Amino acid sequence: MILLGFADCVLNLRWRYKLIMPFFASLPLVVCYTGPTSIMVPAFLRHSLGSLVDVGLLYHLYMILYAIFTTNAINIYAGVNGIEVGQSIVTACGVAFYNVLELSLIPMDRAEERFYHIFSLSLILPFIGVSLALFKYNKYPSRVFVGDTYTYFAGMVFAVVGILGHFTKTLLLLFIPQILNFMLSLPQLIGIIYLSLIHICRCRRIERCRSRWSPYH
Repeated sequence: MILLGFADCVLNLRWRYKLIMPFFASLPLVVCYTGPTSIMVPAFLRHSLGSLVDVGLLYHLYMILYAIFTTNAINIYAGVNGIEVGQSIVTACGVAFYNVLELSLIPMDRAEERFYHIFSLSLILPFIGVSLALFKYNKYPSRVFVGDTYTYFAGMVFAVVGILGHFTKTLLLLFIPQILNFMLSLPQLIGIIYLSLIHICRCRRIERCRSRWSPYH
């Protein structure tokens, strides 16, 4: 994913490549997954389907789509000094808190469940440390611009800790701002509304000029 981010910064890849390349990058992650492939059935359907349904390969497809979403969710919510690293730190701290909370609630005799959360912590804590150091130089006024190299890397880190830690649905709750931003950006992504970066910069420049010459300033 770091290679994809670097290629995007240099070559300015189209969105279709940003969706295809994470698919291949997530294949080793799916192969390493050895957990359950069952989903919990809603209460009103349990009398006919039972409490759990094994979806098999569909769950692996879900994990691939999940990895594609997380990598692009961090990237799509970027553009302001510090927001790329800042949102990653907030999400990572939420993941770390959830793992610590689960470890405090899971009994010691359930070693396998505890192992998943310990493994997730062992990945997310170094990520928090690196991101905090980077945020010092990325916050406003930014002296370091992380580009897509960091955003794709951060997104894949969240995909790994969520999938191999077996709490993908809980992690999605921490991605609610990114989900809302994706829904707002969807008309532009699929071509219904076209708004180029030049138009955005012009709008911001006009707003700054208006505020500068406003009689109330």
